[in-house]
Amino acid sequence: MVEKKPGSGRRALKVHVKTAKRRKASSTRWLERQLNDPYVARAHADGYRARSAYKLIELDDRYHLLAPGKRVVDLGAAPGGWSQVAVARTHATVDRPLVAIDYLGMDPLGGVTILLKDFLEPDAPDAIRAALGAQADLVLSDMAAPTTGHRQTDHFRTVALCAAAADFAATILKPGGDFVAKVFRGGTEGELLTRLKRDFAAVHHVKPPASRAQSVELYLVAKGFRRNG
Repeated sequence: MVEKKPGSGRRALKVHVKTAKRRKASSTRWLERQLNDPYVARAHADGYRARSAYKLIELDDRYHLLAPGKRVVDLGAAPGGWSQVAVARTHATVDRPLVAIDYLGMDPLGGVTILLKDFLEPDAPDAIRAALGAQADLVLSDMAAPTTGHRQTDHFRTVALCAAAADFAATILKPGGDFVAKVFRGGTEGELLTRLKRDFAAVHHVKPPASRAQSVELYLVAKGFRRNG
């Protein structure tokens, strides 16, 4: 059952969700966050598949990652919010597609070639290269390992995904290309940051406004790839 907390004036009413017998407390808290999250409402109104679309919008507005004609790879793309933003801003087409990969299903999206595959499978990088048909201007990764509830374990697993994405980016980015990936705050990404600072002209550690204040997620924005070796 959903009930609305009384308010005054024009202030938005906060929605409270009662815990049902068959619903875990954590699920109730998630539902309450969703119902009270303005970005969730905006995503629904604007036609985005996920509130995460606004994170990429904010990152792009600040760091100028997307532009017409750029070739983009979206790792861990489902349900497709980042791909929607990237397609609109790069004008990707069937002949010049954005390539999105995820082991979770994703509804078709114009201008996007979708690979239903785990990015960590050995043949995934070659599949992405074949679908893209050229070097990439930008590699995006909003991947995060399924959470365990143990913050340090979740951090290690997500940083490992970020490192795998960075390894792949180094093989497909053209000189001057950019890389964006999610990490969790935790203090063990120093080695990864050192490597990115070696391979890119500038590296930024950012928490976009659309990222929930209580979330430990951060984004690495690496610009100006310089191929080594």
